Amino acid sequence: MRDLTVYVALAFALLLQGCVTINIYFPAAAAEKAADKIIDEVWQLKKPEPPAAPSSK
Repeated sequence: MRDLTVYVALAFALLLQGCVTINIYFPAAAAEKAADKIIDEVWQLKKPEPPAAPSSK
């Protein structure tokens, strides 16, 4: 029973540490910049290409 308690406590500590690390070191400014770049690329309107000239046979 004591072994199970130790494993559960260790798992909880690792889980808690992972969550705290992500929240502290998550680069919000870089993520926002990347999201803006992706949005700009998605919404970018491509210029229509001129129709190909008919070939004379």
